[in-house]
Amino acid sequence: MDYTYAIDLDDFVDDFTDCKTGECRVNVLPILFQISQIITESEDLPSSLALILKVMQSRMRIVRGAVSLYDREGGNIFIHESFGLTEEQKARGTYAPGEGITGQVVEAGKAIIVPELRNNPSFLNRTQARTDGTDLNFSFFCVPILHGRKVLGTISAERVYANRRLLKQDVELMATIASMIAPAVELYLLENIDKVRLEAENQRLSAALKQRFKPSNIIGNSKPMQEVYELIHKVAVTKATVLVLGESGVGKELVANAIHYNSTTADGPFIKFNCAALPESIVESELFGHEKGSFTGAAAMRKGRFELADGGTIFLDEVGELSLSMQAKLLRVLQEKTFERVGGARPVKVDLRIIAATNRDLPQMVEQGTFREDLYYRLNVFPITIPPLRERGSDVILLADYFVAQYAEESGREAKRISTPALNMLMAYHWPGNVRELENVIERSVILSEDGVIHGYNLPPSLQTSVESGTSFGCGIEAKLAAVEYEMIVEALKTHVGNVTEAAKDLGLTRRILGLRMERYGLDYKAFRKK
Repeated sequence: MDYTYAIDLDDFVDDFTDCKTGECRVNVLPILFQISQIITESEDLPSSLALILKVMQSRMRIVRGAVSLYDREGGNIFIHESFGLTEEQKARGTYAPGEGITGQVVEAGKAIIVPELRNNPSFLNRTQARTDGTDLNFSFFCVPILHGRKVLGTISAERVYANRRLLKQDVELMATIASMIAPAVELYLLENIDKVRLEAENQRLSAALKQRFKPSNIIGNSKPMQEVYELIHKVAVTKATVLVLGESGVGKELVANAIHYNSTTADGPFIKFNCAALPESIVESELFGHEKGSFTGAAAMRKGRFELADGGTIFLDEVGELSLSMQAKLLRVLQEKTFERVGGARPVKVDLRIIAATNRDLPQMVEQGTFREDLYYRLNVFPITIPPLRERGSDVILLADYFVAQYAEESGREAKRISTPALNMLMAYHWPGNVRELENVIERSVILSEDGVIHGYNLPPSLQTSVESGTSFGCGIEAKLAAVEYEMIVEALKTHVGNVTEAAKDLGLTRRILGLRMERYGLDYKAFRKK
């Protein structure tokens, strides 16, 4: 049975002063008067919304409440103010007219009551605030904010279900408030529509960034990576300086992203600077900024990366490439969080977290005198070493599958899987270029693939040796043909679970000929039988 029903306000005839339900609504009348005064005197929408949410939370026992606005030009409905929702959940709460309960209210201009969420297929759980499903027995109601016949947004709420009469009273109260704030909402939308649209987009992008860079989205389940995830989780909630170590291509920047976007300053800026990317003569200006006229070409004052990162995080990649003079200046910032712009005398103080990364052996550089010992100890507060890909076992396959899906979508090609011989080659290779090299290999293989499968012969020649393939094909055209034949036989046996007769039929060979070729390549049909 569908408990969702649209309601006209004329249908409400219940006595609003009857307190037999146990939640007397007379007590909210002074609040309604306050809201009326605020709207009349100031037309300040934020103040009005703060009072509405306070009424819903403290006087009506609402568990979650939200005021959504309708951007008519953009065709989007998004949560503007709420309680009971995190910022990420709030950012996900966007709808089109007619989509979900909120979209249906905007489209029809009528309130909707759902006595129990679990019984309504229109409820989308777009905010993902009910991941465990324990509160799907809550009631949900949503009323339109109307000015004339124009729908400007909605007020929605969730509460523990008591009875149908109480829900009707709640809807009547919310509809009254919605009609009171409607003129202020319309004025706000007219004056701030660009700001409102930008705010909604910023919320969406912020939620997407946090989702993208949280540690669970760094691909890999190997034990070494699990240890890295644990370190990220522990240090993210602090403001400690972090030194990320590892070979080139292991994903040090990805770890820095995860630390920042899971920290208490995640809403602050995240500024990246590659210390090896620029000549030494301009590194100081890039890091600390400069004053107008401090050198030829300095036509105006310019803030440096440290100043831009104030309130957030600065990521210094390849920190081992800094000169000794720049190391001394960086040391002062680490100690005092203070610096001067080039050509300036006024100290600039910043509040930020510093994450540095390098693929160099800093202790060895300290011994050689090419890296300051005091700076090393300042940076090495919380070191995180990222393991090379060759030490991550089956993570190679997880990463390869991820890159196959990514580049197949980007290039519009069909690449559904990686063949067994190709997987063997990927697993046997030593990956000197780490994840970056694997990504490049898969991108190339997706482009070369023609039948939706990445075969061993689609991989670069550096992977197609006798060691990687498990055979001794040698070089030349005959060797390459043998490699292709070997892979086709393996694929057929795998497809038919070791059934030699069916595999031979699939390959267009007799069972005897296939048996001879399997013997040549040392293949046993039993190895392809399911355990």
